[in-house]
Formats: sequence, C-alpha cells, structure tokens
Amino acid sequence: MESDEKTSLDLDLAEERFAGSQDLTVGIEEEFAILDRADLDLIDAFERLRSQAALSDRPLEEAITGELISSEIEIVSGRGEDLADAISRQRDRRRRLFALAESEGVALGATGTHPWADYRSQTVIDTEHYRRVADGLQYVAARNNTFSLHVHVGIRGADRAIKVCDRMRELLPLLLAVSANSPYIDGRDSGLHSARTQTFTRSFPRCGVPDAFGSWAAFRSYIDLLVRTRSIVEFTQVWWSVRPHFAFGTVEVRICDAQSSGADSEALASLIVACIAQAARDVDEGAPQRPLPGRLIEENMWRAIRHGLDGRMVDFEAGVEYPAAAIADRLLRWSAPVRAELGIDPVLPERNGAQRQRAMIAAGASREEVYAATVAETRQTYAQEVTV
Repeated sequence: MESDEKTSLDLDLAEERFAGSQDLTVGIEEEFAILDRADLDLIDAFERLRSQAALSDRPLEEAITGELISSEIEIVSGRGEDLADAISRQRDRRRRLFALAESEGVALGATGTHPWADYRSQTVIDTEHYRRVADGLQYVAARNNTFSLHVHVGIRGADRAIKVCDRMRELLPLLLAVSANSPYIDGRDSGLHSARTQTFTRSFPRCGVPDAFGSWAAFRSYIDLLVRTRSIVEFTQVWWSVRPHFAFGTVEVRICDAQSSGADSEALASLIVACIAQAARDVDEGAPQRPLPGRLIEENMWRAIRHGLDGRMVDFEAGVEYPAAAIADRLLRWSAPVRAELGIDPVLPERNGAQRQRAMIAAGASREEVYAATVAETRQTYAQEVTV
C-alpha cells in the first residue's frame, strides 16, 4: 500500500529529498500474479499472504506492497547502497515470498499479463488509496491486470533528476523491447509482444512518455497545475514510464514487463541502472542532447509493443531503421564508460520472454502450456530452494 510519505505532494520536501539523495543507490520492485496452483488462474490471496507474513516473516511483510488487485503482490528491495546490494536484498525477499506462497498453497507468475484471467472478476484491495484509484479511473483501473518490473536509482539534485528523466525518454521503447513478455491477454494471442504496455501505458492518464521539462522549476510548475486544478491528489497519480520519485529522491523507470526468469529480471535491472548512470554522467559532462519530440518516441514505442526484439527500430538521429535485436548491444556500448567504473555487466538472454513464448506458440503449444512453462521457469529461477 502507498503510505502518506510515499504519495505526498509537498514539492519543497521532494526537492529537499533530492538535494540529500545519494547518487546510484538502487531499489528494485517486482510484481507477481497470485495463482491457483491447480489451474493457474488468478486468485484473491494478497491479504492472506500479507497477513501470514506479518505472523511468520516480518522482514518479508515489510517488503510486500499491494498493486491495486488482490490477485497481485509486489516485493521491493528497499534501498540498496549499489546495484549488487539491491540484488542481494531482492533475492532474499524473493526466497521468502516463494516459500510463503508454497506454504499457502498458491503459485506465482511473472509475465506482463495473465493469458486468460477475466479482469471483470478481480477484486480491488480494500484501502483508501486503491478505492480512490478504482473510483477515479473506473474501467481503466479495472482493466489493468498487469505485472511489471520497476527500478529506482538515486540521483542527487532535483534539476539533475529531471534532466536524467529527459535523457531517458528516448530509451523507454528500447528497454520495453528488451523486456517484452506479454503476448497473451483476454484468452487470446494479442499479436503483440507487450500486451501489458498497450493495456496499461496506452490507457492510464499521465502515463507513457513524459515531456522533456529541462528543469525542476518547469516540472514543479506542471505538478502545481495538476494540484491546483484537482487533477491529482497524490504524487503516484503521475504514472509516467520514467519519473522523479518524490519520496525516495530517485529516478524510477517503469516501462518494463515482469520477467519470467529471475536472471532476466536482474539483467534487465542492471541494464536500467547502467542507462540511468550514463545519462547522469552525460548530464554532468554537458553532453549535447536535443530532446526528441514525443511523436517520434511514440513511433518506436509502438514498434516495441508490436514486434519487440523481432522488429526494427528507428535511429532518429541517423534517420534509418536498425534491427531491434541490436538494442542491447547499442545500450551496452553507450553505457560502457560507467559500467566499467561500476562493474555492471548485464548478461541478457538470447531471446526475451515474448520471443520464448512465441516460439512455443509457433510450435503448436496451447496458451495453458505456454503459461505453465513460464510459471515453472519463475518458480525455478526466483526461488531455487522451493521444491519443484
């Protein structure tokens, strides 16, 4: 659940937090579907899992948060002093969560969408925050049964954080393509690689690719307008795919699908940290950048949604296409200077989750077989000590 501290719209306090933030601290947030172990359909068990954690595993309880519906659960690493620390903290929380799920007789899934669950049957978590979301967004909130990976990176200084967000805008479609892991939705093959993004990012207000603001003053003016016109009552109603987080003094990237493999999730988080760190370095060194218009970034966003790593992206500086399969290498080359300093070397899979699922679909596997394979992969790689 969102605390008052996490949702506060006190912009002076937010600026103070960024002023006191430490560069390149890391936080990882992973969302999971809660599943009936027999048929792998979504089940309402968030409150039960959280209550049991409160009784038997207080460190896990402190790491559990809700994500609107009672058939979804999120665990957060908390603040890691660096990437390695955040990953270590998150691994511990994963092991605890999967052990709890095993003891409670439920399974956990980690794809961007559930392949066939009926969104109309899902129950909203009974808190003031989520009741407000559901009441304010109506169908848009009800429709959003999606699961993702979020990564926070500490950035000192509010102006720097906004400038880093500005530089991350054009990378959002690239990170989405690398992470795509949701070909199924509503019981059908969507024909997309990230149905989650089409369902959530294209639907929620104040979501997707933000404008380039250039400064904290410009950003603050925008937030002031939203508050003054009663467009928002808490900060988390700004759902952009990259945003400065008021409570933590971080830049948060929110574009990625949940990853079926624990190793893939860690590699993707590592890539995101490297990109934010390199963006901050570019800001500090005054590397020239002319912010791309949103309409151009959206062209690549659609390509990532539709074809993922199987498609082609546009290099707008050169005015040419290139294979989406080359995205990771391009990002790794660009971020090589800071990666060398920080010791970050992501090992990304040859094929992402959507590609692996689509290979099974092409081979004739049913949606149930495809999803069962992802759930088995999740169980095996997020918590190896849980007996399979």
